[in-house]
Amino acid sequence: MQTLHELATRLKQARRILVLTGAGISAESGIATFRDAQTGLWSRFRPEDLATPAAFQRDPALVWRWYAWRREQIAQAQPNAAHIALAELARRTSLTLVTQNVDDLHQRAGSTGVIALHGAIARTVCSVTGREISPVWLAANPGEPPRSPHHDRGLARPGVVWFGEELPAEALTAAQAAARGCDVVLAIGTSALVYPAAGLPALAQQHGAWFAEINPQPTPLTSAADLAIVQTAGYAMPAVLDAWENR
Repeated sequence: MQTLHELATRLKQARRILVLTGAGISAESGIATFRDAQTGLWSRFRPEDLATPAAFQRDPALVWRWYAWRREQIAQAQPNAAHIALAELARRTSLTLVTQNVDDLHQRAGSTGVIALHGAIARTVCSVTGREISPVWLAANPGEPPRSPHHDRGLARPGVVWFGEELPAEALTAAQAAARGCDVVLAIGTSALVYPAAGLPALAQQHGAWFAEINPQPTPLTSAADLAIVQTAGYAMPAVLDAWENR
C-alpha cells in the first residue's frame, strides 16, 4: 500500500500529468492483447501478417474479416475500474491521456481529449486517401471490404496504424509535447515494446518528470521507473484514488 500512497501523493502534487496506457489495461475488460488475439479460426495467422499494408494488398478480404472479428470483441467489452479511475483522476487534475490501444474504452469511461497514437478500430478510412468513410455509407455498400467512396482505386480499411506505417503526426506531436511538459508520467499496462510510444516516459524523464509504472509483469521500462507497482491497473488505480482522498 505504501507504493500506492506514494503515487497518489506525487499525482496530487503534480501540475501536469501524462498517462500512457497499453493493451494490459484493456485486457482486464476481456480484450485480448494484440499478440494473444489469435484464437480459433485465426490461430494459424501471425498478427503481423494481418496488420500490415502488404497483408491488406495481398488479401484485403482476410484482413477485413479479422478486424471485423476484433471490432465485435471490443463492442462487447466494457470499461473496467482502471478506465473509470483515470477518467475520475482527469476531473481532479491536469492530465493528458495517451493510449496505444485502438479501442474506445477510455472514452466510454468518460475520458475526453484522449490521444490515440495507433488510431481507432471503430473508424474506417480510404486505403488511398486516408479520408474517413461514414458508417452510413458502409451500411449501404457492403463488401469484404467495400470500395472506397473517395478514390476509384481505394478500399475501405480499418482506421488503425499498421506495422510499417507512421503514427498520425498530430497525435505524436501532442503526446511528445505532453511528455516534455509533465511533472509526472505514469505508464499503465504497456509492454513497452512498440516505439515511439514506448519512448514517451524516457522523454518525460529527460525533462525532469518523475516516472511510475503499473504493470503485473516487468517491462523494459521497469528498471528506469522511479516507482514500479506490480499490480493490475484495475486494482491499483482505484486504490490510488482512495489514497488521494487521504493525502
